[in-house]
Amino acid sequence: MKHSGKTVSFVLAVATALSFSAPPAQAQGLFEALFGGGFKNRPVERREFQSRPKRSKQQRAAAPKISGPSYYTYKADALVRADFAALGAVAQPAAFEPALTGATFRESLAGLQGFDLKAEKGVARTLSEYYAANPDFIWVSGLSANGRAQEAVRVLGEAGSYGLDPAEYSVVVPAASYSMDNTQARLVELIRFEMTLSARVLRYVSDAQNGRVDPNRLSGYHDLPLKPLDMVAALKTLARTQEVRTYLESRHPQAPEYQALRVELESLEASAENDIIVDPKLLLKPGEINVELPKILQLIARDLGDQPAGEHGELLTRYANSELYMPELVPVIKAAQEKAGLKGDGVIGPRTVQAIAGNSKAERLQKVKIALEQLRWLPVELGGTRVFINQPAYTASYVENGVEKLNMRTVIGKPSNQTSFFYDEIEQVDYNPYWGVPQSIIVNEMLPRLRRDPGYLDRAGYEVSDSRGRRIPSSAVNWGAYGSKVPFSVRQAPSEANALGELKILFPNKHAIYMHDTPQKELFDRESRAFSHGCVRLQQPREMAAAVLGTSVDHIAEKLKQGHSTEKVTRKIPVYVAYFTAWPNASGKVEYFADVYDRDARLVQALEKTDALRLSVAPTADKAPALDPAPVSGTQRPMDMEMPTGEEPLDDARVGIDAAVPTEAIN
Repeated sequence: MKHSGKTVSFVLAVATALSFSAPPAQAQGLFEALFGGGFKNRPVERREFQSRPKRSKQQRAAAPKISGPSYYTYKADALVRADFAALGAVAQPAAFEPALTGATFRESLAGLQGFDLKAEKGVARTLSEYYAANPDFIWVSGLSANGRAQEAVRVLGEAGSYGLDPAEYSVVVPAASYSMDNTQARLVELIRFEMTLSARVLRYVSDAQNGRVDPNRLSGYHDLPLKPLDMVAALKTLARTQEVRTYLESRHPQAPEYQALRVELESLEASAENDIIVDPKLLLKPGEINVELPKILQLIARDLGDQPAGEHGELLTRYANSELYMPELVPVIKAAQEKAGLKGDGVIGPRTVQAIAGNSKAERLQKVKIALEQLRWLPVELGGTRVFINQPAYTASYVENGVEKLNMRTVIGKPSNQTSFFYDEIEQVDYNPYWGVPQSIIVNEMLPRLRRDPGYLDRAGYEVSDSRGRRIPSSAVNWGAYGSKVPFSVRQAPSEANALGELKILFPNKHAIYMHDTPQKELFDRESRAFSHGCVRLQQPREMAAAVLGTSVDHIAEKLKQGHSTEKVTRKIPVYVAYFTAWPNASGKVEYFADVYDRDARLVQALEKTDALRLSVAPTADKAPALDPAPVSGTQRPMDMEMPTGEEPLDDARVGIDAAVPTEAIN
């Protein structure tokens, strides 16, 4: 048995030695598939490499990895009780009787004692800060809610048209009629209404501008700065304007895409369409019979909408109920496949079913609402000239002065190396670029091979440098001595086999993501194109480079002939590396895409947590106790009697009751 063990060891040793002496082209195979590297013998400066620390058995067994960003368990912002102590609220004497000319803010402050108003921390803080410095009503005139309040409540009630939940901005408006025999109770009702409406308006403004969910708390893949919001300034603006609707609606994104998504939301909600569910595993060839075929034909017909019916329209009508896949229907199916970006082969398989049947109405509604939320994470204006990458669509577009000039296929990060969601500004184009290999790839993917074959990088055309920038032969490094921290940089020299292809377009960011060419052109023919280590590969890199530089493709070709160089982008062009499973195309029609990274579900969970927390304290009625209960008299007034319609409130936003109606009407 002992002799047999020695024999096995000897055979393994010989096999290992032979593997290291194998032709480089064979050894290159796997790595070339991963990184696009080609075999090249390049002269390397030979140095005596001194620092080769030995690793313990425990270190060698550990094989550390550099982990990528992670997803987090989202926790909704806690609601806090608004603190009105700074307003100096002091109860009025029992004998106090407010003037019939209307409520004054200070006279009403006693009504805040014991008032349990829950709001976000920033909102609660703003209420205290604003009203301490501006002790006056915004939403009350006389003894009633004013026109400004009525308009604000109407806008909050329409929140659903933006994919928001109106219940989260609900406010109980004081009744239009009230008893003049118990004005103290009315004051309590009004001051609490004032604070509640301000709190809900501020929540609405914040949600419209930045969204209900903080994206950066969803995962490390989200990197979207919070747009600054001065809530005190917002209340000041609302206090002096009658254009409440205009102001509140201006807080939403103003991009045409946002409006297109709102139109889609309205259309879906108004639609009486019944979801047509098709077997997702359907496989149907011409000449075969299947009960699912009429559903497919109905969906194609519905997608035509108001378009001219033409030949396909006539065929769809004639064979609407056919379960036999007639040869005449093959052109119809092929056309639908090609329209969806599939290969038009006439065979109805799972991908064709997904492309034609798409998502159910409920799924589309959810995707649109998610898209509206995500757009609120981006700038209010996306910019007339921009580059927009939509990861689930696997596309990149160049828009100039609001018109889409380019739209091309892309390859994005695989699920284990996801492309982040962020935006930046394009800075330069590199021709015949070097590829600086990220540390994560060096550690996770190169290091295991280098421990077996230290000279691999020398043969494959990669350059290794130490921390001082000195070139070092790969074969001179004891790669087995390092784990998750490798004190060397590795880069691939420009070549036809370079992983970045012939050019890259940079917008420096902490994620080390950019757009670039690739030698693996065949990947663009695939429907699902999540194959990269996180960067965005372009199907038409020369065209995109020419677009952002404001030049021609011929100029790009000439620069490429001149070898490695860099050209700066002189214009400010934002680039959005975005993630939308519902997004309008250039014509404004909303298209739907698969959730390649399963991010929608995580966002839905975060929204549900936020909604549940907010709705747990949603008002149902004003439970404020009357300060001096009195029986309701027959003398009551309508809510709008405190000021003439269409006029600004007099004095300091208050109008007395006797200024609105004749004195005899009060008696």
